[in-house]
Amino acid sequence: MSSPTLPAGFSLATPPAGFVDDPYPTYAALREHAPLHALSPQSLLLTRYDDVLAAYRSAAALSDKRREFAPKFGEGTPLFAHHTTSLVFNDPPLHTRVRRILMGALNQRAIARMEPGLVTLVDTLLDGLAGETDPDLVEHFAARIPVEVIGNLLAVPHADRGPLRGWSLAILSALEPSPSAEVLQRGHEAVSEFLAYLKTLVAERKRRPGDPDSDVLTRLLQGDDQGSLTEAELLHNCIFLLNAGHETTTNLIGNGLDALLTHRSQLDRLVAEPALVGSAVEELLRFESPLQLNNRYAAEAIQLPSGTVPQGCFVTLAIGAANRDPAQFPLPDTLDIARRPNNHLAFGQGAHACSGMNVARLEGRIAIGRLLARFPRIERRGTPQRDRRVRFRGLTALPVRMG
Repeated sequence: MSSPTLPAGFSLATPPAGFVDDPYPTYAALREHAPLHALSPQSLLLTRYDDVLAAYRSAAALSDKRREFAPKFGEGTPLFAHHTTSLVFNDPPLHTRVRRILMGALNQRAIARMEPGLVTLVDTLLDGLAGETDPDLVEHFAARIPVEVIGNLLAVPHADRGPLRGWSLAILSALEPSPSAEVLQRGHEAVSEFLAYLKTLVAERKRRPGDPDSDVLTRLLQGDDQGSLTEAELLHNCIFLLNAGHETTTNLIGNGLDALLTHRSQLDRLVAEPALVGSAVEELLRFESPLQLNNRYAAEAIQLPSGTVPQGCFVTLAIGAANRDPAQFPLPDTLDIARRPNNHLAFGQGAHACSGMNVARLEGRIAIGRLLARFPRIERRGTPQRDRRVRFRGLTALPVRMG
């Protein structure tokens, strides 16, 4: 088997032709030839599993993005304010305080209470798919589930949910390695519009609190016995909840179903053995990771298995590459819904492990499991449309015949 060839001068800002559709050959070449690849004099891309895991676990690898986002978004702009206040791009003590309150609201009891409503939602969407002339598993199914789930968690009135997906896409698209001026402008506008809406929602919830056991917004407003969130922290982390939940789950379900349709033997096995849905979701997260790239800043030099990250260096963690590393996953390019062990990095690791990962897993299990139970002969109809972003891996359209 020939060794993969690394494209000369590889850059995430201007990736080679075909990279968005299939980044894995390039990731394999990077793992072999340049596991600590210089994207610029002060920026490294990590592609090996052990290096990415070590960076996630290093106390010197900071999540605070003010150094990176000030030149990218402009200090004081809506995108800068949002992405430097949300949970994911912060370090202790702010991260510790916000995560503690948020995880108190997303505890296991709260997630368990979600399940009956989620089953009803999925079954209703499947009824709709059965009646669609041209069913699309992204537009008519995968993209609708997380908006409704997070909308329910925050008790957003159904009539107000229309703009949520568009706001989310606009805000997250600005995180691409090299966003255009138009993408940045849409992102700034989306943050401003989302904040304006949330201020009215929060004011109403203060007047009429919901049940803190089921209404996450009421729970966040109450805080906990160690403190509460400021208004800015509350608003921006409500945006974060919607955005993170929307992107991860839409891509998990869309990517996952497309992978199963492409690897028919695995789909048929899951239909025959529905108890495998839990391990299937984990394998789909590994095989086509919804979040392909994450970022850190080296406050001090970080020693990794493959080399040293210098102090002051920006680090990009290639999750999609790490999750296909043959040193960790035998036959990594083979989809195996019963794979064990499967210690993938799709949700990160350590203190910054995704706070909503158990919600996403629940949505994935119910959505994929119930769809295949009802439509076991589902098949592709035409060519899926790939989202052209590199940070997030997903589909914008997945046309199917329901079977």
